[in-house]
Amino acid sequence: MQTIQISIPDFVDVEPRELTLIIASRLYEEGKLSLGQAADLAGVSKRTFMELLGDYGVSLFNYDVEEIEKDFKHA
Repeated sequence: MQTIQISIPDFVDVEPRELTLIIASRLYEEGKLSLGQAADLAGVSKRTFMELLGDYGVSLFNYDVEEIEKDFKHA
């Protein structure tokens, strides 16, 4: 596993755990991590991660508009 060091200004009020959740949710949203991988990165269970996604404005269902329309037409 890679380790990345990030410098954040003192005036930014963010805990390391929250920053990890933000990064994991963003990588999940972009499709770079599966739900399980993102939960592992965040250090929480899948269920907890699913519940936390809404706090970061990320949908559990990662479909773009074209995929939804395609699925709808084939249903």
